[in-house]
Amino acid sequence: MRVNWNYIKMIVLLGIVVFLYAFSTVKNTERKVTEPVIKFKGDNNLFLTHENVSKLLIQKNQSVKNKSKETLDLNDLETALNSNQMVKSAQVHLSVNGVLTAEIEQKRPIARVRTNASYYIDDQGSYMPLSSNYTARVPLVTGHIEKNNLENVFKMAQKVNEDEFLRTHVIEIHQSEKNTIFLKFRQCNFIIQLGNLKHLDKKIMNLKAFYNKALKDKTLNDYVNVNLQFDNQVVCTKI
Repeated sequence: MRVNWNYIKMIVLLGIVVFLYAFSTVKNTERKVTEPVIKFKGDNNLFLTHENVSKLLIQKNQSVKNKSKETLDLNDLETALNSNQMVKSAQVHLSVNGVLTAEIEQKRPIARVRTNASYYIDDQGSYMPLSSNYTARVPLVTGHIEKNNLENVFKMAQKVNEDEFLRTHVIEIHQSEKNTIFLKFRQCNFIIQLGNLKHLDKKIMNLKAFYNKALKDKTLNDYVNVNLQFDNQVVCTKI
C-alpha cells in the first residue's frame, strides 16, 4: 500500500497549529496584568494624580495589578474613571502581554465659584470640584449662584476665556439676585456693570473703547463705576 505522505504532513501540521493555538490561549488566559500605565491628555496641570487614578482602577476592592486578564471588565473600569467629576473622558486598553493603559482627559476649568460652596465651572458649563493637587488661575464667580443653574455665569466666563482682553483683565464675575452681571478688573478700582447678557459683544466693544481711552488719558483710577447697560454708550461715575 502506498503511503500518502502529503496527507500525513497536513495532519501533523494541523495538529501542531491546534496545539500551539491551545497553548497560547491557555498562556494568555493565565497572564497577569502588570502595573497600570496612566496617561494624561492635554496640559500638565494635573487636578488628578496617578495615585488618584490608580484608586479608581479597582474591581471588587482589589487592585487590577496581578489579576488575570480574563477577569477584568474594561467597561467597568472606564465607568469608574468617568464617574470622577474631574474627568472629561477616559479610555482603558489592555494589550496582549497584559499591559493595562488608562488614558485620561481632565475637565478644563474656566471660572471658580466662591460662595457658600467653592467649585469650578468647566469649559462645558458643568460643575467641577476643587483639587488639592492644583489650583487653576481663573476668574472668581461670586454673588447669587446656584449649582444647578450656571448658564448665565457660564456664558460670561466663556466670553472671558475666549477674549484675550477680558482674559487679561477680568478677575471677578459677580451675579446679583436679578442675574445682573458685574465685572471686576485687575488693578482697577471701578466696578463694571454689564446688566443682562443681551448684546454682549457690543457691550464688550464699548468697554474696550472706554478702557483704551482712559488708559491713554491716565484716568482709569478716576472712576468707581462703569455702566454698560445702555445702548451705544458708557455711563461712568467718577470718584
